[in-house]
Parts: sequence; structure tokens; C-alpha cells
Amino acid sequence: MLKAFLNSLRVPDLRNKILFTLFIIAVYRFGAHVPVPVVDITELQNQAERSGIVAFIDLFSGGALTQFSVFALGIMPYITSSIIMQLLTVVIPKLAALREQGEAGTKRITQLTRYVTVVLALMQSVGLVFVNTAA
Repeated sequence: MLKAFLNSLRVPDLRNKILFTLFIIAVYRFGAHVPVPVVDITELQNQAERSGIVAFIDLFSGGALTQFSVFALGIMPYITSSIIMQLLTVVIPKLAALREQGEAGTKRITQLTRYVTVVLALMQSVGLVFVNTAA
């Protein structure tokens, strides 16, 4: 097993992909520990102890929600937007036509999914800030 891993590091393309993946994991872990400056973290952690739902959502963000870090939402906005886009391809004929175009249509739907992710992440983060400042 170790020999196979070492052999994969000799191939430049695989080595670059492995290093990029490790870099992204390091950036995410760093961002999960950088708190948002406006929010009182101790009050948020107290709410998480009192409420089971906050602790449950915090489980999906890897503990970043109770620290109210920069990456508190984790991957949830992307998952939600991809589900929304899959449902919309059934409802909206133009998206259904894009899906039937093959690889070019799939790339366009993926691009639209990323845009929806950014909008959804903005809405969720603003909602989290208003909920936590009101409490």
C-alpha cells in the first residue's frame, strides 16, 4: 500500500492533484479556526449547549459553527444548490435541454450550480449573523 502511494507521487499529474488536495484541506482547517470578528463566540457556544439543533448543525460543519468561523457553513450550500439544480432540470425546460446536450450542457449546469452556491451561501451567512446577533 505504501509502495503504491510512493509510486503515485512519482507521476507529476497525480502528485500535483494530491498536493492541491492537501493544500485545500489545510486552507479549510485554517479558515475553520478564524472567527468572525463581530460575533460573541462564548454566547454562541452557550446556545449550542442549550439547543440540540445547533449542536447537530455544528456536527456537519466540523465544529466551525460554534466558533462562528469564516468557513462555518462548510459544504452545505453546495450540496443544497446541487439538489436544487437537479430538481430544476426536471421543471425548467431550458435546463433539461442543457442536460441533454452532453458534456457542454453539463459544464454549464455545473457553472450555474456554483453561482447558486455563492448566492445561497451569502443568504445563509447573513441569516446566521442576524439570528446570532438577535439572540
